[in-house]
Amino acid sequence: MFEFAWPWVGLLAPLPFLLYRLLQPVSVNRQSALRIPFIDRVADASAVGVGGPGFGRSWRFWILLVGWLLLLCSAARPQWLGEPVAQNRDARDLMLAVDLSESMMEKDFELQGQLINRLDATRIVAGDFIERRKEDRVGLILFADQAYLQSPLTYDRNTVKTFLDEARVGLAGKSTAIGDAIGLAIKRFNRLESEQRVLILLTDGTNNAGALDPLAAAQLAADYGVRVYTIGVAGDGQLAGKIGTFLNRNMYLDSLVTTSIDEKTLIEIADKTGGRYFRARDIEQLAEIYAVLDQLEPISRNTAVYRPVEPLYQWPLYGALLVGLLLFAAPLGLSGRRL
Repeated sequence: MFEFAWPWVGLLAPLPFLLYRLLQPVSVNRQSALRIPFIDRVADASAVGVGGPGFGRSWRFWILLVGWLLLLCSAARPQWLGEPVAQNRDARDLMLAVDLSESMMEKDFELQGQLINRLDATRIVAGDFIERRKEDRVGLILFADQAYLQSPLTYDRNTVKTFLDEARVGLAGKSTAIGDAIGLAIKRFNRLESEQRVLILLTDGTNNAGALDPLAAAQLAADYGVRVYTIGVAGDGQLAGKIGTFLNRNMYLDSLVTTSIDEKTLIEIADKTGGRYFRARDIEQLAEIYAVLDQLEPISRNTAVYRPVEPLYQWPLYGALLVGLLLFAAPLGLSGRRL
């Protein structure tokens, strides 16, 4: 669709006529301060006969009028508006909080016939989950003795996945500070405006460190509109892990790490915030949990519509320039005189 961005510029169309009526003409008896040898030809090029007997019939007048209108048309910013295009904007922030306590080294998850520890299983499945969040801002919190922000909320999913891949058990201590992890997530959410705030908390133990009680943190999350999904990560194959280590002829046996997931607290945290609690006993079940989360928390978008704009001001401007050149060149060609 064609339109003028500044149509009010058209009100300037009668300006030359108003100036002619209001301004006093220059006396022809005044002595010129500067003599130009070819001034008569310049006068011929600019003469329009305004006010003279040939005012309405001068071809130069009509050409000047067309040039003036072309300049006004260019100044009014003509443009072509394209068809409306829908632009999707994400309306959700998603934070992952991953437990790095010592018990996450327990090898009770199986992948392709090999036993892997809980953190590796979490990295594999959570990494794929992050890759699918194409319209979300994703952040990463690592916690053990304390909670640390590893990646702020960002659209750069590759960076978040890299930070998750580089996470190591013991990086943040040996214990489990679930309450502090929730509190840190709330703090980061409050710095940004978002319609949906989701925290996915993965742990294999019981809160035994940190300054903030998990249930108090859950109530605070509910007050600030943060929905918490808790995942208990622990398989049932501790003994199988030790046997597998021995059969692989390693020179040592892994120390037996016992873990007891405080499922009651994790369930209450999820209930207080409107989320859900999941238990992942193997890597397939952990993958299924993320698939369920995809359905529970669909990507929410605010649809904005914009129209592409193509400026067209240059074309009437080129026409006005051509008119100016025509007015200057025409007297020289018609008179047959040379400078």
